[in-house]
Amino acid sequence: TSKAWHYRKPYIESWWRPNLTRGYLYLDTAPTNDLLPWSLNSPPYRISDDNTKLLKKTHHVAPIMVRMVHAVIEVFREEREGVRWYVMGDDDSVFFVDNMVDVLAQYDHTKYIYIGGHSECIYSNQIYSYDMGFGGAGLIMSYPLAKMVQKNIEDCFARYPYLNSADKILMTCVNDFGVSLTSHQGLHQIDLHGDISGFLASHPKAPLLSLHHPDQVDPLFHSMDRVESIKHLMKAANVDQSRMVQQTICYQRKTNWSFSVSWGYSVHIYESIIPRSILKIPLETFKPWNSNSQPPFYIFNTRPVLDDPCVAPHVFSFESIKRKKNEIITNYLRVASRGLPACGLAGSRSSDLVKKIIVVSPVRKPNLNGKTECCDVINTNDARVAKLILRDCLEDETFHPGNPINIVFTRIWFANAGFTEVQGLKVNFLQRWRVQSED
Repeated sequence: TSKAWHYRKPYIESWWRPNLTRGYLYLDTAPTNDLLPWSLNSPPYRISDDNTKLLKKTHHVAPIMVRMVHAVIEVFREEREGVRWYVMGDDDSVFFVDNMVDVLAQYDHTKYIYIGGHSECIYSNQIYSYDMGFGGAGLIMSYPLAKMVQKNIEDCFARYPYLNSADKILMTCVNDFGVSLTSHQGLHQIDLHGDISGFLASHPKAPLLSLHHPDQVDPLFHSMDRVESIKHLMKAANVDQSRMVQQTICYQRKTNWSFSVSWGYSVHIYESIIPRSILKIPLETFKPWNSNSQPPFYIFNTRPVLDDPCVAPHVFSFESIKRKKNEIITNYLRVASRGLPACGLAGSRSSDLVKKIIVVSPVRKPNLNGKTECCDVINTNDARVAKLILRDCLEDETFHPGNPINIVFTRIWFANAGFTEVQGLKVNFLQRWRVQSED
């Protein structure tokens, strides 16, 4: 809406590239004088069609949703020449255009393809559909599908006048054409509340395509507000989107440290050796979209946030980025002291002294062979600085954790179980493992 554009504009302008990106912002009413002259850093705007006659004809229950879906007709009318894909999103959605181009290049744009993302919460998917792409995350249609939708969507309004969700209207119409959803893990509805740092620190192994609902979660960087946080994130995205929030894991055996890198966002240090099968599970720093829903909440597994110094991470936040001839250097600074003692496992050392982490990555895009990147921990002369070098994994290289994992895995497993009747067993079992390990 024109009214919302006052505070949504910075989100769109953070990723929109004038004279490069191609598209329109569809407004409900003409922009008011305080929005004029129209910013050259924003998408050009159009006023949505007057659908009064259509609504009288179809008796549709949701005029606003009809306007949103009707935009398919309007944008197809404006832009057809050379178009392969149509992407629809909300005015509080942040898109990563380079990744979008790379991902869509893997599909055949001459076929009927409907790409979208699920909600993160089970409750939302159950209310709407697991076969539906959630529009805030971005709905993507190939040219042939968009052509068919714009030709038939008004008939769909008449057939389904009771549907009160734009995304469900579109899904239902597309399903009537015999086309099913192709889901992509890089499209994020962010049907979450609170601190989503745990989610972004263990991003699924898929290129980041979108982030929705920035106003519904805490700022991505705690020292900044929401708009500043998005702009700060885009500093890294503007240099290399292919690695954006992609998780890479390193181990330093002599100190028993595990490093988990979410490139361009954060780095975690754990004072114990934890396998990738655990670290790839997001820390549950966030809350579900609907406070009245019952567990299980999410369509993915989560790890609990614990005060155990062996499984609680030291958190470092993205601070700066610099591109050189053959490498990209990102710096991460400690957010705050975690306020816990050192892990007491045999062989483990405290990482309280580390204040900064330097991550060096190649300028070229990572090798897309189905694996994540690997990395090495490089010794520095300054105990306050850790340095990691990202690289392609060797042919037979694994993220083998070694023996100390017995304790850590047991702690995390019991915390996830959450059965109060095993609390006594939990303490005895963990103490027994601790003694055996230290011996």
